[in-house]
Amino acid sequence: MPSYDKSRLLHERACRVLAGGVSSEFRKFNAPHPLFYTHGQGARLTDADGNEFLDFTLSQGPLVLGHSHPEVLEAVAAASRAGQLFAGQHLAELELAELLQRLIPCAELLRFSLSGSEADHAALRLARAVTGRPRFLRFEGHYHGWFDNVSVGVSGGLAELGPREQPTPVRWSAGLPDHIENESLVLPWNDLALVEQLLATRGNEIAAVITEPIMCNNGCVPPEPGFLQGLRDLCTRHGCVLIFDEVITGFRTALGGAQQLFGVTPDLAVFGKAFASGYPISVLAGRREFMRLIAEGKVIHAGTMNSGNPATVAALTTLRILEREQIPSVLREKGEHLREGLADAGRRVGRPLLLQGPGPMFHAGFTPLARVRDYRETLSYDKPLYARFVTGMQERGIRLIGRGLWYVSAAHTSADLDLAIATAHDVLKSL
Repeated sequence: MPSYDKSRLLHERACRVLAGGVSSEFRKFNAPHPLFYTHGQGARLTDADGNEFLDFTLSQGPLVLGHSHPEVLEAVAAASRAGQLFAGQHLAELELAELLQRLIPCAELLRFSLSGSEADHAALRLARAVTGRPRFLRFEGHYHGWFDNVSVGVSGGLAELGPREQPTPVRWSAGLPDHIENESLVLPWNDLALVEQLLATRGNEIAAVITEPIMCNNGCVPPEPGFLQGLRDLCTRHGCVLIFDEVITGFRTALGGAQQLFGVTPDLAVFGKAFASGYPISVLAGRREFMRLIAEGKVIHAGTMNSGNPATVAALTTLRILEREQIPSVLREKGEHLREGLADAGRRVGRPLLLQGPGPMFHAGFTPLARVRDYRETLSYDKPLYARFVTGMQERGIRLIGRGLWYVSAAHTSADLDLAIATAHDVLKSL
């Protein structure tokens, strides 16, 4: 059993100055308490007690090249020496935008922000301006940041969710404004008939349909065949803006994101995470006819820290490596090997371990279902049992995300993947 004494003392100290001892809610969920880390290299991360972990969290996704990639760090150091922030334009920003425009199918014009939450917020504001309509349609269990208007429909139990045809908009947080439910309509994902029915009756209210093209944040659920194209067709027919939230899928499933992978082009798309190897930057990309409202200043988008030198150069360098080394294909191959190995380990010990996702990221969980198609079906997962699995893996030196999402990086070797599979087999036997 590893010791976490130094992390425990640091966490107790942090609780005296940081609310909950952390700076993001999702960092709380670690057993026996949030850990403090000192350094990461490649596929491994070391904590304050000297415990080394083979890391499949990748800082919740951004570290697609692994920790401390030397080429990225050298480029960032040079950019920092040149200046941190100019409150003006610089060459790397232009070069990054040109590269993104070439890679992303919908990217006729772009704007940079710091986080996926900000970029999603800008996309929804722009959609309302384009259409003159007040609401947007979102799907149960999808995550589009932590701002108020997208903090409805993220979570909830079956009793709270209400009937499938008319879901109850469940609040995710206290402190939301009155009537925030009026900003959005919520439906289960992967049910095109319900979307068609809603747009037929209320399409004149709906500015946008926003979706993760793969429901990564809950179950890594793929779209049903024809679902994304169906959304595209319905949005075109009813004059709604189709928004893909590609914060997780972008540059990981394909260089052009899930829109390239599935061959469905949205009107607007949001990217982050794998974009810049852990440096704070996101992008809103979209069709020129819509983005011109930002270009003309009719829709305000701003930010003092947007496209600062270090983050912009980190993104530019990361994307050049991803393209040069065809990293999405590498991740797919590695991820499929890991996913299939874990599934085999589950079968060998008689545990109903379901694995879903394209490979570069996938979800693991214990459920009697043969597959999971929407958020409501993710509620079948045995979360306490998976929490025990995560703890067992951590005790043996494998770091995982508690909600079941696994990320694979370019730094993971075949030996790393085989070690994770063998360790998972041992932990599954011990549960």
